Amino acid sequence: MIETVVSIDLPVGERMEIRKNRHVPINQNAPLPRINIVTGTHGDELEGQYVCYRINQILSQHPEHLSGIVDIYPALNPLGVDSITRGIPRFDLDMNRIFPGDAQGTTEELIAWQIIQDMKTAQMTVDIHASNIFLREIPQVRVNVNTADTLVPLAKELNCDFIWVHAAATVLESTLAHALNSVGSPCLVVEMGVGMRITKTYGERLVAGLLNLMKRLGIWTGPTEPVTLPIVSTDGKVGFVNAGASGIFVPEVEHWNNLHKDQLLGRIIDPTSGTTLEELTSPCDGLLFTLREYPVVNPGSLIARVLEVEMPQNKESTHD
Repeated sequence: MIETVVSIDLPVGERMEIRKNRHVPINQNAPLPRINIVTGTHGDELEGQYVCYRINQILSQHPEHLSGIVDIYPALNPLGVDSITRGIPRFDLDMNRIFPGDAQGTTEELIAWQIIQDMKTAQMTVDIHASNIFLREIPQVRVNVNTADTLVPLAKELNCDFIWVHAAATVLESTLAHALNSVGSPCLVVEMGVGMRITKTYGERLVAGLLNLMKRLGIWTGPTEPVTLPIVSTDGKVGFVNAGASGIFVPEVEHWNNLHKDQLLGRIIDPTSGTTLEELTSPCDGLLFTLREYPVVNPGSLIARVLEVEMPQNKESTHD
């Protein structure tokens, strides 16, 4: 059932509507557990669109397996999705920097407040993000260290390769996830893929993970698939690689592969002179979970993140 969560008049005589698709069991016995599946907060992050499509499709085809409520929000920022704009176009604002919002505030603050009111009674929210156009991320769950004891066991159900536990100082208090967790409504953040694209293999993995999580929460009674046992990391186990020169980055390794310390990651080249400006190497042994996708770089541009753990030597890449 399609429901309107937010409806706001726009200056051009139109309305912006944020909608959700609510799936309810055939036989309702209140109170029912509820999960929110959310994406489209950033209009240029489209990986979650496929996930929403597949979950809607599965629940519509097999309502007999539904034992709780599933609310699917495919576009929290519909204007951004329509215009391929990261933020809210009219306001030039990052939507994930205005939560929990304000009922008496500006238009965008009111929108954020209404979203929180609609979501906060759920037993779980999964907030799906992609990377931006510059970086590709393997499927991962990001958790604040302050909520790790509660959320890490649930994050393990999502079929992702690892769980990145962030230090409290790195968590922005204005995000949807922080706002929900702060009011006692658990929220997990998934990052995967690259901006402005859909990686079907990543989406299918997360769909399997969501069904697995829903079964654990008592929302889904249908079949599930075995999920990947993730590595649980902390900030201290991640190595960062940044550019030291301006130029064109050409990778020499595949994303999602095991690396050795000092292994060549790629080169920053100068097409005009035909010279190599910088060679970039892995800071440690581990898994390459973030890799530069957009070739143009400047000093300080993030090139890669490497998870400092030993991985199987024959780990295959699924980069496409």
